[in-house]
Amino acid sequence: MIARTSGAAIRGILVALMVLTPALYLPVSSTNGTEIVVFLAILAFILTFAEYNSAFPSFIEFRDAPPVNRLRFVGLMSMITFLTLICKNAYAPTELTTFFYSMGLSVANVVDFPYSPVRLIVLMLPADSSLALVELVRITASVAYVAALVTIASFAYAVKLKGWPTGNGAFNVWTNLPLFDPTKGGDVVARLQRDGRLNICIGILLPFLIPAAIEMLTNFANPISLSNPQTLIWTLSAWAFLPASMIMRGMATLRIAGLIVEKRRAYSTNETTQAA
Repeated sequence: MIARTSGAAIRGILVALMVLTPALYLPVSSTNGTEIVVFLAILAFILTFAEYNSAFPSFIEFRDAPPVNRLRFVGLMSMITFLTLICKNAYAPTELTTFFYSMGLSVANVVDFPYSPVRLIVLMLPADSSLALVELVRITASVAYVAALVTIASFAYAVKLKGWPTGNGAFNVWTNLPLFDPTKGGDVVARLQRDGRLNICIGILLPFLIPAAIEMLTNFANPISLSNPQTLIWTLSAWAFLPASMIMRGMATLRIAGLIVEKRRAYSTNETTQAA
């Protein structure tokens, strides 16, 4: 009980710090900005603490199947931290921020090519955007996208080479997939495989579809202003992290479906051997 409560509290504090990171290092754009950020950090702490302190799952998937959520947190925290330091270089440059800005520029020179997701983000900007803003968006989008790719590759390594989730003991579908109802109808394996492939396909397409959708919406509403550094950080982090999270979920569900198939095959083989 004590270990679970302390672990939930630590997770909640880490998530709250992640929410606060851009506001701690960058200027707030409005008078109520500080209160809003603090409220969101407290809300994030409460939701995370309540989820991990409870013995019954609610909406967070793979909470007892590390390192899925750990990789998600590290990936999102890395994006926000890197992007915060890069944006801070425009306001109060230091040796650290200059290093990350230079590193981001090198990454952008590799990732930003025609028809890439990063190029689509840059093309999404209004035509009257300043060159400094275009370059900042180009660099931050590149860093966020590469961080997302590294997160996906890390989970693929855990699945393919480390054998996730077999190293963590028995996989509890009810605890780790609370939104999945195995009794809803149809074969469980087929449903997991369909969900996994759908998540991977959507995750691959989203970095291309989101800029196009925003570009279409600008004809009917005011476009998102990326000139505010905090808006820039959260917008690009969401653009890169949500597809990466969906791809990881798809990989995880396909892996679970594969384990169920192996269990069925082993059970069928044992029955055949006993009958013989």
